[in-house]
Amino acid sequence: MRVVLAEDLALLREGLVSLLETHGFEIAAAVDNGPSLLRALLDHRPDVAVVDVRLPPSFTDEGLQAALEARRRVPGLPVLVLSQYVEQLYARELLADGTGGIGYLLKDRVFDAAQFVDAVRRVAAGGTAMDPEVISRLVASNTRGSPLGRLTPRETEVLELMAQGRSNAAIAEKLVVTERAVTKHTANIFAKLDLPVTGDDNRRVLAVLAYLNR
Repeated sequence: MRVVLAEDLALLREGLVSLLETHGFEIAAAVDNGPSLLRALLDHRPDVAVVDVRLPPSFTDEGLQAALEARRRVPGLPVLVLSQYVEQLYARELLADGTGGIGYLLKDRVFDAAQFVDAVRRVAAGGTAMDPEVISRLVASNTRGSPLGRLTPRETEVLELMAQGRSNAAIAEKLVVTERAVTKHTANIFAKLDLPVTGDDNRRVLAVLAYLNR
């Protein structure tokens, strides 16, 4: 699995390169600024990009802007944002095309290597990996007039955990319910959101995107 990595701090960049290579990833490019990131994404067409938000030259939003431009030119390019900051406007824009393959993790809330590597793999496979803090910033409180308003509190809770990338088994463990109960909740979510009958993995992504873009 080929990765393009963008991180301006040299020690962190090299550490991420070493971690990913240890877990079998191929680093197609590791860059430290926005223009180089965009070139690397377009030249290498990686399986996934791991991107910091604030990169040189201005340290504002170059990483996300480069990722957005790359996804416009290469639709569906998987992008995992790894940052200290939640940039709500651009995060929503990343989610807006509805294709999945999106993650947004906060650096100080990634607690172990396995969690990070799992998120990279999940995003590369077209899924989502969203930090709960990012979700809370993105989700508006008013769902009236939206299909999401049809969900029960428990179904909304299940959907939020789906957005974090948790499996049915992991959701069941978190909520202290049976996996069968979670399966029933997810079926109700799909029905209430009027999602097409496709593979369950694709429907999970569509449900999560509807939730985050409400």
